[in-house]
Amino acid sequence: MSELVFFSGTMDCGKSTLALQIGHNRSARGLQGVIFTRDDRAGEGKLSSRLGLVTEAVEAGPDCDLYAYVVEQLSRGDKVDYVIVDEAQFLAPEQIDQLARIVDDLDMDVFAFGITTDFRTRLFPGSQRLIELADRLETLQVEAMCWCGARATHNARTVGGEMVVEGEQVVVGDVNRPAEDVGYEVLCRRHHRRRMTSAAVRAAALSPDVLPVASA
Repeated sequence: MSELVFFSGTMDCGKSTLALQIGHNRSARGLQGVIFTRDDRAGEGKLSSRLGLVTEAVEAGPDCDLYAYVVEQLSRGDKVDYVIVDEAQFLAPEQIDQLARIVDDLDMDVFAFGITTDFRTRLFPGSQRLIELADRLETLQVEAMCWCGARATHNARTVGGEMVVEGEQVVVGDVNRPAEDVGYEVLCRRHHRRRMTSAAVRAAALSPDVLPVASA
């Protein structure tokens, strides 16, 4: 039976790599799929992995009806056996409903990959709807690590190297950006709560010790 499967995890845990692997495995068996993505780090209409793998994809903008797109492909005589969606957290809830309809009405597996919560630890609307509708939820087994070595569970946004907790929910960026750019870092809950990024820790370590004040 076809399923809507939601693969979730923090940034830097291999979601896009797994999406590409699933597509490769099915393609090797003669199956053909549609790949949707939204705001990928490599640019519009791309699905990319930090390992350097890139493939073409359909940009699922806010006005894109994913169900209608797949139906149109089938109506033209194209073969569509499955659907992959990367950066699914950026989709609108109604687009997640369209994915569920693809599973139920067209009898296709849909594999959605995304981050569950934003830099403020709040659910993305798309991810929330996936949690509500998915037949199966999968947490990726490749664990991203906080700078302290603990398992990273939260995504932090940084500006000028400092963690911020205010701003628009969606600002496209990536890990390993220059400190002056808007970037992201994965942290454990403890250090996310304390706003202790790797840059902040390095800065503290480089700060000179305060000299004792000599008594008169």
